[in-house]
Amino acid sequence: MQTERFASRYLVSPSYDLVFFILSPLFALVLGLALSQTPLNGEEVYEGENWLEIFISIFIMAHLFIVIFRSHGNAAIFQLYPFRFTVVPLLALVAMGYSAWALVIGSVLATFWDVYHSSLQTFGLGRIYDKLAGNDPRVGRRLDIILNFYLYAGPIAAGATLMDHVNDFEEFKDVGSFFFTEIPAYVEFNSGILSWLVIGTGIPFLIYYLYAYWRLARAGHRISYQKVVLLFLTGVCSIYAWGFNPFGMAFFIMNFFHAWQYFALIWWSERKTLVRLAGREGRAGATGAALALLLGVGLAYGVVAGLYHEDSAWITSAFLVVSLMHFWYDGFIWSARRDQI
Repeated sequence: MQTERFASRYLVSPSYDLVFFILSPLFALVLGLALSQTPLNGEEVYEGENWLEIFISIFIMAHLFIVIFRSHGNAAIFQLYPFRFTVVPLLALVAMGYSAWALVIGSVLATFWDVYHSSLQTFGLGRIYDKLAGNDPRVGRRLDIILNFYLYAGPIAAGATLMDHVNDFEEFKDVGSFFFTEIPAYVEFNSGILSWLVIGTGIPFLIYYLYAYWRLARAGHRISYQKVVLLFLTGVCSIYAWGFNPFGMAFFIMNFFHAWQYFALIWWSERKTLVRLAGREGRAGATGAALALLLGVGLAYGVVAGLYHEDSAWITSAFLVVSLMHFWYDGFIWSARRDQI
């Protein structure tokens, strides 16, 4: 009975959750720092990228695409939002394919939405662990959203990679607009103020967050140590990576564990869907076929999208639609409040 209670606080199992979810930020940090000192992080081998940059580009694009196994492959989820899964991406593709303005706006939006989306993935995992601990998934929800946004966006706004994100506004030059292109220079000039703003609001909020959860615990809220460790390691990884960008590895470190978690999440939640799509229901080798389908489709798309460098508005728009839909879909297809997981 004690073992059952222990295991029930994990999504899959203690070992699976520790490797693929809870400890993954630490693994990514160690891996990134170790690989940064190898020849893989050396000379450029393709279109100005080295081997590590090529790998992480492929891995990022792969994880963006595999949301399709839950959004479109899972019939129960698809029936909830058919318009969002069919008409909206088509309209977005047409808009960006025909309009340079829409394409530039979509590109800049994707950069910043990606940060918010990444914070929500950790937030979502934390809420699931809260629910598994026996808590109401609505209690503390707003606190967790704000905390996770600080954990991701804060180190970017106050750290070494700020301009890497803001410089995307330079793309507005392509449509003859110079108003938005002034934003990078303005942000760089005021980066010191921005840093102090993040620190000045972030530290008081963290103190309040701890106080609020102390009050919740006194009222009977069960603290999920899985969530605590996940948030702590994510915060440490984000602050060190985005804040200091050691060896230029921030992008690799943060995106590696995010994509790693997502592949594991899809595999856990959509294994039956994958088996069905692979045509192996009730047959031998079902697990292997399902895993091959997940990795094969994801990495095939990742290779094409990650290595594409041509100048085609329609192809670029198609890749961008996949990214934007991934960010959007993830906001409503993984809901602890609606018992979808």
